Amino acid sequence: MLFKRTHMCGDLRISDVDKEVVLNGWVAKARSLGGLVFVDLRDKSGITQITFNEDAPADVLEKAKSLRSEFCIGVKGVVKERSSKNSNIPTGDIEVFANDLTIYSSADTPPIYIKDDDNVDEALRLKYRYLDLRKPKMQRNLEIRHKIVKTTRDYFDENGFMEVETPILIKPTPEGARDYIVPSRVHNGEFYALPQSPQMFKQILMVSGADRYMQIAKCFRDEDLRADRQPEFTQIDLEMSFAGVDDVIEVQEGFIKRVMNDVKGIDVTTPFPRLSYDEAMERYGSDKPDTRFDIELIKLNDFFKDCSFEVFTNALKEGGDVRGICVPGGASEFSRKKIDKITEEVKHYGAKGLIYVKYDDNGISSSIGKFFSEDELISLVEHCGGGKGDIVFIVSGPSKVTYDSLGFLRRRVASELGLLDDNQYNFLWVVDFPMFEEDEDGRIKAMHHPFTQPKLDQLDKLDNDILGLKANAYDIVLNGVELGGGSVRIHDQELQKKMFKVLGLSDEECQEKFGFLIEAFKYGAPPHAGLAYGLDRLVMLLLGEKSIREVIAFPKNAAAECPLCEAPAPADAEALDELGIAVK
Repeated sequence: MLFKRTHMCGDLRISDVDKEVVLNGWVAKARSLGGLVFVDLRDKSGITQITFNEDAPADVLEKAKSLRSEFCIGVKGVVKERSSKNSNIPTGDIEVFANDLTIYSSADTPPIYIKDDDNVDEALRLKYRYLDLRKPKMQRNLEIRHKIVKTTRDYFDENGFMEVETPILIKPTPEGARDYIVPSRVHNGEFYALPQSPQMFKQILMVSGADRYMQIAKCFRDEDLRADRQPEFTQIDLEMSFAGVDDVIEVQEGFIKRVMNDVKGIDVTTPFPRLSYDEAMERYGSDKPDTRFDIELIKLNDFFKDCSFEVFTNALKEGGDVRGICVPGGASEFSRKKIDKITEEVKHYGAKGLIYVKYDDNGISSSIGKFFSEDELISLVEHCGGGKGDIVFIVSGPSKVTYDSLGFLRRRVASELGLLDDNQYNFLWVVDFPMFEEDEDGRIKAMHHPFTQPKLDQLDKLDNDILGLKANAYDIVLNGVELGGGSVRIHDQELQKKMFKVLGLSDEECQEKFGFLIEAFKYGAPPHAGLAYGLDRLVMLLLGEKSIREVIAFPKNAAAECPLCEAPAPADAEALDELGIAVK
């Protein structure tokens, strides 16, 4: 028999004493003491203690003695004040004395504990995700994600945005990552792609007169995974007609302010700081800087230009740089063993080594001590804004290497020193990105995507300084993580064709890949701009999680597999034959 629930387990309080209630949920714990049975009953709201004693009907007490962990049950009873209260749970002042019980289903012994501190291997958690999701933390994560999505829809609806769904099966187009390809049975030998983003369709919506568009959009990219990346992920996708950079930023700052208030109860100050891409790289070595701590990069080219240390002078002769960071109080924190460890870590970013200069009560110690006098090294520390008790780390080489290495290192040492406060939320905008960059083979590619509008007053750089051309692009950053990115889009078909040509696309390739967008621009395209947030990343950061797998109900693992449903899996031979596909 199904009991019609009157209350959630976690909502009962002392004010509910003497109420008759009906609760449904799972047995978190059962203790049978003969004529007395205690059950901790759990649903998504929390836990309530249920007591079965000799005042309950004999058949009810007998059934209660059979209860085990994760049995799914319904209980009727009366709320009473507990004589022995439990301050560890919100319902600890009360218990429910049961007078009826129904067992909806029994349960085998779970392969994982249903508690937050179970310390179980992630592979097991993902295989038994339906059990993992019963944990209080995971229920909280899903609830917060729901609240963020609801706030998103409410805010953008109030600001004139219309939610429009765009296709999942689209034409394969080059957007930076690999497409997931879907074969067509009807058109044998032809394929759809799953969208990496709704980019072209949302631009076409602006041509269509939609004015302001938003979508909670599923996106797909066939790329290597990491903690904050999945093959399928969710974007908060936005586009605005007749809008420029400032228009987009103003609306988005209002959105972030609303989310932080609704979800975290925090009133963030707007407007957020803006950093140009060049300033962000010079100061922080990253286009997504973490500004919760004050350690910044220091350019040391002039300081070392006439030195006798060939590692530095050779780097400068080859057009590279010498940069460093000064870590306040770091002299006592970084032993030689720790320095050796982070030196190996920095090498992953292209650095050939890591120089240190430590200044403490014993004087100066340094990995380049034999090339410089003690006075010169003290002068170096002081030049970097430091003094006794501090340590300076230095990297030399191509600019990108010094940026990437020290950009990583400043966060690494901040973590070591406990400077990363998860309760501090530093939002900022990075603007004025380069329009183009070179890949490893020296070929020109778009830094964002080929639909980004360059600075219109710099178009002459296309002919003489193409890597110096800036874009009307912007990223929103929180605590060293890119939350979202966007740009003003190209709406002029001739300029769009010119950008494609710079990227090495022939007229035939442009027509084949993007012809429908270029065709749309012939019929009165408005100026437009937009942005997309990574919803999974936003939820992850607001919950203080380290991986987006903690905020997605059914994520893939690091090998892009679903341990729960065992995807991907071989396809049926008959299905492949019908699609005209043979597996090598």
